[in-house]
Amino acid sequence: MYKIIGADKKEYGPVSADQLHQWISEGRANAQSLVQAVGSGEWKPLSAIPEFAEMLRLQAEPSTPPPVSAGGFAATTPEEILARQPELKIGACLSQSWNLLAENFGLLFASSLLIWLISTACRMNMVTGLAYWVFQGVFYGGLYLVFLKRMRGESASVGDTFSGFGVAFAQLLLAGFISSLLGILGLFFCLLPGIYLMVAWTFCVPLVADKRMEFWSAMELSRKTVTRIWFAVFALLLLAFLPSILFSLFVQIKIGFAMYVSMVEAMKHGRPTPEEVRAMAMQITTANLPLLWISRFILLLNLPFALGALMHGYENLFGPRKS
Repeated sequence: MYKIIGADKKEYGPVSADQLHQWISEGRANAQSLVQAVGSGEWKPLSAIPEFAEMLRLQAEPSTPPPVSAGGFAATTPEEILARQPELKIGACLSQSWNLLAENFGLLFASSLLIWLISTACRMNMVTGLAYWVFQGVFYGGLYLVFLKRMRGESASVGDTFSGFGVAFAQLLLAGFISSLLGILGLFFCLLPGIYLMVAWTFCVPLVADKRMEFWSAMELSRKTVTRIWFAVFALLLLAFLPSILFSLFVQIKIGFAMYVSMVEAMKHGRPTPEEVRAMAMQITTANLPLLWISRFILLLNLPFALGALMHGYENLFGPRKS
């Protein structure tokens, strides 16, 4: 395992030798890049480590074509991402997600199921629900990496779902918590800014997990990129989660209508007290508990496909373009 100083002068890692080989092939690391074997305490140029010398020599040969990653993609940086025109092929994202799920159903469903189970269990009381809200970026960071690895032809396992706890843990926690908190505050004070921010920050957690970015830089890169095609990203989110959205909307309308009818009936006998209102709300929620559980189950079935579509959208916007 190694640590490396990036072009932005920030320290990244620990990363494996295989990951460094990939970064060399993508042009993200070169002979002058400073690396440190974990535990050695000594920084060396990458070219001074025999394990990478041959690959660096081949990269430096004049006959070698420009560095590309697997699949023929040219390397990208945040500056290059912001400089180019963002492209989001919604139909392709949805169809490619279906193909990805068909080829990796067991892995992607099992990984999504783990996060769904944790989320559902934590919602049972306020304390665990709050804890999950704080840590959601860490859980989803690992889940996003499982999808991205399979999309790129890399090996992945169900255990990688929890890789967020070992990869950029603090930055994933902050990205998930801060973006969610600010989005909720935006919804509370004014609906439209909250919706805008939640969509604009859709990709901040995968940016931290995939590119090891600092959380605020990832939030800004996501916001600046998505803002230019905001309605396309909103449409992708809507279509990807459509089954879950439609059923949840139906349940909420049903509960809201039942609450309205109960309030009208209660008002005929005088203004209900706050305790009576809470009791009515609890009674109506309990009566609709089976529908609420069905809504959660539909989310589980929808989640692997929706996340696959989002990660293909992520690759469209932040991944390398075809050379």
